[in-house]
Amino acid sequence: MACGGENPRAAKKKPTAELPLKRVSDEEIEYYQRAAAHFYDSALARTGFNGAMLVAKNGEIVFERYNGAKHLGQNDTIDQNTPFHLASVSKTFTAMAILKLWQEKKLDLSDTLGTYFPGFPYKSVNIRMLLNHRSGLPNYTHYLDHYKWDKRIKATNQDILQSLYTYHPPLQFVTGKHFGYCNTNYALLALIIEKVSGKWYGDYLAENFFRPLGMHNSFVFRWEDSARVTPSYESNNRLYPLDFLDLVYGDKNIYSTPRDLLKWDQALYSGKYFTQATLDSAYLPYSLEKPGVRNYGLGWRMMVPPDGPKIIYHNGWWHGNNTVFTRLVADTATIIVLGNKRNAAIYRVKPLFRYFPSYSGAQEDMEN
Repeated sequence: MACGGENPRAAKKKPTAELPLKRVSDEEIEYYQRAAAHFYDSALARTGFNGAMLVAKNGEIVFERYNGAKHLGQNDTIDQNTPFHLASVSKTFTAMAILKLWQEKKLDLSDTLGTYFPGFPYKSVNIRMLLNHRSGLPNYTHYLDHYKWDKRIKATNQDILQSLYTYHPPLQFVTGKHFGYCNTNYALLALIIEKVSGKWYGDYLAENFFRPLGMHNSFVFRWEDSARVTPSYESNNRLYPLDFLDLVYGDKNIYSTPRDLLKWDQALYSGKYFTQATLDSAYLPYSLEKPGVRNYGLGWRMMVPPDGPKIIYHNGWWHGNNTVFTRLVADTATIIVLGNKRNAAIYRVKPLFRYFPSYSGAQEDMEN
């Protein structure tokens, strides 16, 4: 199924937030659509892509394509309402929920975790270090195996917290010393959101983001959703079953669509949810020990070239799900690719950057 193919204007949508954005001309739409179609055909379609791709400029959809089935081998075609597991793109919601609570002065980013979890065994870790992956905490996706977790038991966020007390696995590195990507950080952030707000993480996101933004196909996974969610597959079409880590959220477990993610993208420009100071904090690179353009903010990956604007993004991988959410902020452009059949080509969106004036010199590949 394809959308926005022969008639560029047919794919055009109104901006999803009340923004002072310049209208995209028919000529620009045709230009961006040709570029996106070339990328889709050359980089995705030939690799057996099963998923969805959307490109927007100034909040208007200039290219949109859906391909494949929710359940491989069946006739349930993927369309604009098909939610995909966002994997680590979920971290952008967790981080911005924390920053919203910070903006409302309900927490401080310098709060140590002992403030929320009495006797927390890693004394120096604070909220900011969870957000920017400088905590040094061990990754639950690895250490639970080491400590022989019974995989017949589905681990929860509370279990991850308790495991840090029970096992006290060693730090990966001295807290605050450098960057180390770790899913444990975001599982704990979800619990902090619950502590501060008094709401389940999924309800907090629904009340503060999903419903106000009209993200009607977005939700946080619960086990009772197992039968209705879009499954994922290995590259050889083998079904990837749910496992004992599939109840942990904050680091993953949000399901959404490209159109819903575009609404999220545009909300970050609107000024209705976050001040510019909050966004500046989110997009500030925090790990400067090593030279290079890649860095991490508060819930956002970024590339910071020496002679061009930042590329703000997050990618994800979980089971057979691969996801890309790229924001070319200087040109108010958005590239979203979501797939539920493992496909590394999804991450190779860099060739599209050069079609947007401010990013024509981008040279670095994206990373998961």
